[in-house]
Amino acid sequence: MHLTEIPPAKSPYREDFPIFSSPGNENLVYLDSAATSQKPASVISAVSSFEEEFNSNVHRGIYPLSQKATDAFEASREKFRSFVNAASPEEIVFVRGATEALNIISLSLGLHSLKEGDEVLTTVMEHHSNIVPWQMLSWKGVKVKFAGLDSSGRLDMDDFMEKLSGRTRVVSVSHVSNVLGTVNNIREIGRIAHDNGSLFIVDAAQSVPHMPVDVRQIDCDLMAVSGHKMCAPTGIGVLYGKAELLGRMEPVFGGGEMISEVKQSGSSWAELPYKFEAGTQNISGAIGLGAAVDYLRGIGMEKIEAYDRSLVSYAMERMSEHPDIEIYGPRDPEERSGLISFNLKGVHGHDVAEILGREGVATRSGHHCAQPLMNWLEQPSTTRASFYLYNGRDDVDALMRAIDRVRKVFA
Repeated sequence: MHLTEIPPAKSPYREDFPIFSSPGNENLVYLDSAATSQKPASVISAVSSFEEEFNSNVHRGIYPLSQKATDAFEASREKFRSFVNAASPEEIVFVRGATEALNIISLSLGLHSLKEGDEVLTTVMEHHSNIVPWQMLSWKGVKVKFAGLDSSGRLDMDDFMEKLSGRTRVVSVSHVSNVLGTVNNIREIGRIAHDNGSLFIVDAAQSVPHMPVDVRQIDCDLMAVSGHKMCAPTGIGVLYGKAELLGRMEPVFGGGEMISEVKQSGSSWAELPYKFEAGTQNISGAIGLGAAVDYLRGIGMEKIEAYDRSLVSYAMERMSEHPDIEIYGPRDPEERSGLISFNLKGVHGHDVAEILGREGVATRSGHHCAQPLMNWLEQPSTTRASFYLYNGRDDVDALMRAIDRVRKVFA
């Protein structure tokens, strides 16, 4: 493995994140960004400003405070629209996160479009959020099929094509595996899906924070995003959908805000995107998401992608020096995003992560909400180190020293 670029010892962006200067966290090595990212000061400030200065409900008040909140809320929608190059703000629906987005999609399609005998094609590498909601449609006779992987953890396109059929109504895949780091060729997968007459859905929870994503370029019909993995607060995310498709889909949550008119005889829905946004939304979260978009765009997503890849490349080179470390997923850093799942031979992943934590290195262990993939790997768990723009070479070196500590404990 050859390093094309060595990451700096300290990230130039680390100082933007207050958690690393908080008492006790000065030496924190945070390698769990695939679970949730840290928040820069600008995002924290944006949320705090809303709560302190113009907290009020949106869309419902004609007084200045509510109008200011509404303007900030809708400005964040426009920021995210531009961030992923959606055609219009009506294609951006605020949700709690990627999980809720995928559940809304499956419920709406399941209740109103899919019928008995229809099939959903996904992959073995999916997060449970892109498996369970589809399996919950089994009561209607909808079948879920799984395309397999090759020996390197890439999607097996021959198996994908074999599983695709005239009954496949939906193709739903992750852009980036949250375990293997594999970056799927979603433009090609989408082309195949559309040629088959299938809807194409992308779980972009692990890609939008780390690389440029253009929804019109990849031509997905629907996409799910979590804000808390891209420097925004928890409890906010986005369901992107082509306006024509969202217009045909039925809402699955009913109540205030999502209606045009309610009568005893029935109700009619509000225009897009509001028909999918029932009740009071996470207003501060949406404003924080807009601030996160500003922060990431200020750096540049191409630059962030290259930086992530340099960290992964350096970490994989360091790990490859030790034959007792087993890495899962593609070995070429150009084929993966900013995370590495690994096992130290003879040591359970939970034990590895627990000792790493005692050494000040925060990682994640377990099945990572991807049990079908764990079964494919024939592993009960892995330890996952996931990197982001606030990490540097020193963090990787600290990880390797902590792994050496695990060796000594289990020697």
